[in-house]
Amino acid sequence: MTDAAPSDMTYAGYLTLDTLLDAQHPISDQHDEMLFVIIHQTKELWLKQILHEVALAQGLVRSGDLVPAYKSLARVSRIQAVMTQSWDILATMTPADYLRFRGVLGSSSGFQSDQFRRFEAMLGLKDERFLKFHEGRPHALAALKAAIAAPSLYDDALSQLAVAGLPVPVEVLNRDVSRPYEPSQAVEDAWLIVYRDTERWWPLYQLAEKLVDLDDALLTWRHKHVVTVERIIGRRRGTGGTDGVGYLTETLKRRCFPELWSLRTAL
Repeated sequence: MTDAAPSDMTYAGYLTLDTLLDAQHPISDQHDEMLFVIIHQTKELWLKQILHEVALAQGLVRSGDLVPAYKSLARVSRIQAVMTQSWDILATMTPADYLRFRGVLGSSSGFQSDQFRRFEAMLGLKDERFLKFHEGRPHALAALKAAIAAPSLYDDALSQLAVAGLPVPVEVLNRDVSRPYEPSQAVEDAWLIVYRDTERWWPLYQLAEKLVDLDDALLTWRHKHVVTVERIIGRRRGTGGTDGVGYLTETLKRRCFPELWSLRTAL
C-alpha cells in the first residue's frame, strides 16, 4: 500500500526545489555560464535516472526475467535521446560567449563525470584510468570501482544465452569481468542462432535489440557531443587536458555490444 503523503506536502517541498534551484553557482559574471551549468547539472540528473534503470534491468536479466527488463532499457534509450537533444541548446552559445568564461572551469571536464563512467562500466566499457579523478570523493570512487568490478549488462545477457542452451564459450562466461570485453567469434555465432530464428528465440532477440538501442543512442550522443564541441571551441585542447575533439572522436569507435553489430554483416 502506498504511504499517505503528509497533509502539508507541497510541490516545492516534495521536490526539494529550494535546494535544487540553489545548486547553480556560476563563477563569472557572464550570462551564458548559467546555461553551461544547468545543461551539465541536468545531464547528471538524467544519468542518475539511467543508472537507476540499468540497475533494475540488470537484476531482471540476471534472474532470467527478460521481458520485464525491456521497459527500463527502452526508458534509458529515451533519456539518452533527450540528453542528445540538449546539445542543441548548448550550441546556441557561440565561441565568443564560451571563451568569456572558459577560464573559470580550470581543469574540470565532463569526461570526469563518475556517473557517466559508471554507465559505461555497466554496459561493459571498463576503464580503470578514470578512477583517479574521484579520489577526492570517496562515495563516487567506491561506486565506480564497484561498477568496474561487477558483471556488466552484456555479461548478464551472455549468461542468459548460455542458460537458454546456446553455445557461449566457458572462457567468456568465466572471464575477468573487471577487464574490457573482447569480441568473440563464438559469441557472434551464438547470437546469429538467435537472429536467424527470431520466433524461437524471441525474448533473447528483443533483449539484443534493446541493447543495440542503448549502444546506438550512446554513439549518437557522442557524435553530437563532438560536433557541438568543435562548433564552440574548434580543435583546442579540452579543459581537462584531453585532446578535445580528437579525444571525443576516438570514443566513436567504442561498441558496448560488439557482436550485436558485427553479426549484421553475417546475416
